[in-house]
Amino acid sequence: MVEALYNLLGGEGPFLYFLAITASILAVVLPLTIAVAFAVYFDRKIWAAVQMRRGPNVVGPFGLLQSFADGIKLFLKETIIPAGANKGIFLMAPMITFTLALISWAVIPFDDGMALSDLNVGVLYILAISSLGVYGIIMSGWASNSRYAFLGALRSAAQMVSYEVSIGFVLVCVLVKVGSLNLSDVVYAQEGGVLAWHFIPFFPIFIIFFISALAETNRPPFDLPEAEAELVAGYQVEYSSMAFALFFLGEYANILLMSVVMAILFFGGWYAPIPALDFIPGFLWLFAKTAVFFWMFAMVKAFVPRYRYDQLMRLGWKVFLPLSLAFVVIYSGVMVAFDLLPTNG
Repeated sequence: MVEALYNLLGGEGPFLYFLAITASILAVVLPLTIAVAFAVYFDRKIWAAVQMRRGPNVVGPFGLLQSFADGIKLFLKETIIPAGANKGIFLMAPMITFTLALISWAVIPFDDGMALSDLNVGVLYILAISSLGVYGIIMSGWASNSRYAFLGALRSAAQMVSYEVSIGFVLVCVLVKVGSLNLSDVVYAQEGGVLAWHFIPFFPIFIIFFISALAETNRPPFDLPEAEAELVAGYQVEYSSMAFALFFLGEYANILLMSVVMAILFFGGWYAPIPALDFIPGFLWLFAKTAVFFWMFAMVKAFVPRYRYDQLMRLGWKVFLPLSLAFVVIYSGVMVAFDLLPTNG
């Protein structure tokens, strides 16, 4: 994307290259920020529909501007820092969480050739950045000087590490078939319609990935780090104003990231379900698939009860880890036995 924009601007001089980089980053960050605001709105609308309520409906047409009103309210509030808190780390933690949630999108291909940075190791990049996300939560829990916040941070660290292992093995299964760590190559491997999409041969590990993504993003029924009944909001209990908003925005940016990653890994990315519909722009297909997965995230929150913490850890270590390891062996064995390994691997 950067090179294309640089050539469009004339392709001469470091200033134009800097301008192309800045414009490319804004082209991703601004729509993403707006998408997060509307994601919060649709999340609340879906919960309301399940519970037979109306949800946000006053601010703007159909309540569409409710998230922006909430953002302005948080921006105008006073930032309260506890007396015993480490102020520097306390304020740095939400900024780290939000920043890491944004930079994960740098390698996401929105269409053929439409990625901020089309890295050959894009899958590893996303794994690395998502693993770093736990630092913001741990820092917030420790710096708050609160037992509730610290317990929530420890829960989050254990939970995210546990389910990242399963996600990693799920990715290995897909990468063995594709033979590349590049996300665009993963999409190219699914060209040819819905029958070529990975969710058909990899349906069991898609289920593991979806449930692990819920735990990775601290979504119900795995929102134990911020369990209101036990930890009164957990690691973010001492936060208010824009510091709290950054945690909130980071969480929803990560939910959208997991949704788009599932669309890329298992559901053909920007490809249409049938080749006859390829005239529709690819980014619209990717948007539609991401919206479906976000709807699934919201529905799970609406009707699945919260796990106990021992149940959450048992599911991660005693169920998903052995299953994902077994599927790595099974799929790899099938690929070798039938000589299906990709030639570019």
